Amino acid sequence: MGNPSIPNQSNASPTSALEELPAQNIELHPILENNLAPESSEDTTSIPQVTSVSALTDVQPTDWAFRTLQSLVERYGCIAGYPDRTYRGNRAINRYEFAAGLNQCLERVRELITAQSSSFKKEDLAKLQKLQEEFAAELSALRGRVDALEEHTATIQAQQFSTTTKLSGEVLTYLGDAFGKNADRVNNTTFAYVGTIKLNTSFTGKDLLVVSMQGLNIRRFDPNTKFPKGSLSGVTDETRFLSVSTSGNGELLLNRLSYRFPVGQKLLVVLDAFSNDRLLTAPISSLSDSSTGAVSYFGGINPMIYPVNQQSGVSMQWQAASWLNFDFSLGSEGPINDPSARGIFKGGYGASVRPVITLGKFKFGASYINSYSPQNGIDTASGSNAAKVIGAGPVVANTYAAGFSYLLTQKLELGSSAGYSNARALGKGTQGDAHVFDYRINLVIFDLVKKGNLGGLIFGMQPRLTGTSNEALATAIGLPLGQRSDRNVGFHVEAFYTHRFNDNITITPGIFWLTAPNHDERNPSVVVGVIRTSLSF
Repeated sequence: MGNPSIPNQSNASPTSALEELPAQNIELHPILENNLAPESSEDTTSIPQVTSVSALTDVQPTDWAFRTLQSLVERYGCIAGYPDRTYRGNRAINRYEFAAGLNQCLERVRELITAQSSSFKKEDLAKLQKLQEEFAAELSALRGRVDALEEHTATIQAQQFSTTTKLSGEVLTYLGDAFGKNADRVNNTTFAYVGTIKLNTSFTGKDLLVVSMQGLNIRRFDPNTKFPKGSLSGVTDETRFLSVSTSGNGELLLNRLSYRFPVGQKLLVVLDAFSNDRLLTAPISSLSDSSTGAVSYFGGINPMIYPVNQQSGVSMQWQAASWLNFDFSLGSEGPINDPSARGIFKGGYGASVRPVITLGKFKFGASYINSYSPQNGIDTASGSNAAKVIGAGPVVANTYAAGFSYLLTQKLELGSSAGYSNARALGKGTQGDAHVFDYRINLVIFDLVKKGNLGGLIFGMQPRLTGTSNEALATAIGLPLGQRSDRNVGFHVEAFYTHRFNDNITITPGIFWLTAPNHDERNPSVVVGVIRTSLSF
């Protein structure tokens, strides 16, 4: 809607000038019409129009604006007060609010002209016309804002998916490549994506049913490791971007079905049919968000807290105190190849407890996980191949992990975590213990360059086999004869920068360097560069 046409005052009659004013009555400010109070906590219940300035309890005859208010209220009736019959004349208003009040008075003058009221004065019209010309842009903008708001509200109502269900989604894309003496031979620049659609439904306002579907074509880059010879695979998981499956053809499949509900004031229960989540209390690190955090899986979270791929199960969160939460979980491993070895009682499982302490700027979390896998050992989807402890029969493990984060300043966060697993192989002739260890330290920079942006630096060691109790076990999990642990120590060095375009779109260039892939210095180092984008709705 354009600005109202205002004829030149010198050659226009009062009636013709006012006829150009739109009939729309814009109501914005409670001082003007009791609609929207600036303090959201205050009652804005409508009251009858104020007809006397004496009804305004905070306006006194000695106030400099008393006569002006008296004229506006008693002669034209176009100024009102707050529901508590105060005027609050010392509170500042902006030009939009003033324009709304002006429009109210102009509408009142129109009514007086139509009724040929004796209280109307032509000199008042001249003043109002001058004000109308001065605030024409604000009046037009207000009308546009109201029209847009009404249109947006109508669209939301017409397109509302459900009164109890909200639809959301996210698309992550990865454009990247892996570089190195060996990696150059087997990798090319690739574009991959992970798309997720989620339906969140609440029946009581406190519960939540989550149905999520996902399609992906993401792949690991191949470090092309040559050592140790005879190992299970030359491809390691050290280049993972996410913990999701490394296979997929883009087909949209159900990847999460869960229902959570409170029991009393301090207990939350979650039932999962897919992807049992043992981290009900938010991760202590700011790096774990898949769209704004670290670009690598290891950089985002300590993978040792997931020694098995838990799926169906139950989790609970207990708020023991304002500063202390406990997360509990029990879930079955899946999927595995043998249908007869599935489920908590017949197949693999993971049971965990996790206390999380929050004391102001300091956060601390620890995890204990007891797990059993008939086929997959402690596949943490990261680290060296030998650190997975696969190939020596069923594995039962006790895994421990702990980490902290501390907000050094409002824009700088320091964090660190470490994990250890004692994995016992139960295979015939290969029984024994394997020890796996990892650690990392990280620095997060908030509002880097621009508010809402994020930068991060990560240094650490991905899961490494530090020792085995016998040679039969070491050989079974892929080490050469005479070697009982990973040969060397390889480091993970990562840097990334997340730029937030708005609440729905981010772009993150990142890079990470593996100094000795598969924890063997005979393998040339690998550098992975990636540009990640996130689109959420």
